[in-house]
Amino acid sequence: MTNSQQIFEYNEESQSERLARKSKDSPFMIIGLLGLVGVCGYGAYSYKKRGKMSTSVFLMQLRVAAQGTVVSALTIGLAYTLAKEHLFKDSKKE
Repeated sequence: MTNSQQIFEYNEESQSERLARKSKDSPFMIIGLLGLVGVCGYGAYSYKKRGKMSTSVFLMQLRVAAQGTVVSALTIGLAYTLAKEHLFKDSKKE
């Protein structure tokens, strides 16, 4: 094991340390969470302007939009990681 690799005790880290570690490991998760907060904020703002739509239908559409945002961000992150590792890898590393 090299000096650059560190062993972490995940049981002893705080929530802010865990969020910082997760954001370094997978930044698209943070983008997905920010998108989720954005969609929920937009939904709370546009709730009054829903017209004659029932509350349950509005909340169901909002849930689908929020889930779609998070899943899209994670899918883009996965595609980026796979492309970086397999399609655009340097020939010097091999």
